[in-house]
Amino acid sequence: MFTGSEEDGKEVTRLEKLADRKREELIKELDRTFITPFDREDIFNLSKAIDDILDYSDSTVEEMEIYELEPTPELREIVEVIRISTELIHESVCNLNKDRKEGMRQALQAKKYENRVENLYRKNLAKLFEGDDIKYILKMREIFRHLSNCADRIDLAGDILGHIYVKMI
Repeated sequence: MFTGSEEDGKEVTRLEKLADRKREELIKELDRTFITPFDREDIFNLSKAIDDILDYSDSTVEEMEIYELEPTPELREIVEVIRISTELIHESVCNLNKDRKEGMRQALQAKKYENRVENLYRKNLAKLFEGDDIKYILKMREIFRHLSNCADRIDLAGDILGHIYVKMI
């Protein structure tokens, strides 16, 4: 649930920094490892897409704080769709060594949610531009754009996972 609380914002930032350190470790390990469970390039690209998801999440939190914005019902709806799709990406990654057909299904489902976010993005931008407060419109447009970009990276992560699964199945 997207609460807008300071604690939740700090947790997003903490997780983003932790993920950056883990990705750095992964890249160092890729450099040292000769044999990997699947293509090195796929591992690298998937880690980059996941890193971007976290970066856009953190940027959203930071800019909401800087702009002194509160979560709106529209933002909450988009964030909920992103939450569901990121859980599907996580589950798909966890299934790489378990249930490959289920992992593929999860990756494809996550991609479908990206379309939902894009529809909400366009609908909410149109609604936003009906207002008269230009400063508010510009601030919220940036927040909506971060969330849209986050959904794009979820779509990319789903594509990469699908590519990995096709090679494995």
